Amino acid sequence: MHADIHLRLHELRAAELRREAATVLPRKAAPRRALRDQLGWALVEVGLRLVAERPTRPTRTARTVRTAAV
Repeated sequence: MHADIHLRLHELRAAELRREAATVLPRKAAPRRALRDQLGWALVEVGLRLVAERPTRPTRTARTVRTAAV
């Protein structure tokens, strides 16, 4: 199947699913989504602060074995 045909079939199916979901799902979900977005961005901000404030420690590396000159 050609990529253009596959993409068109996908678009048609996606539109069909959106129409079906619009008839089944209530439209009251907008405030909850706004709250979820705010919580998500707050978590991102906290994570960035934790990463930025972490003190840098020297990293441990494997010690190399020194060979004696023969």
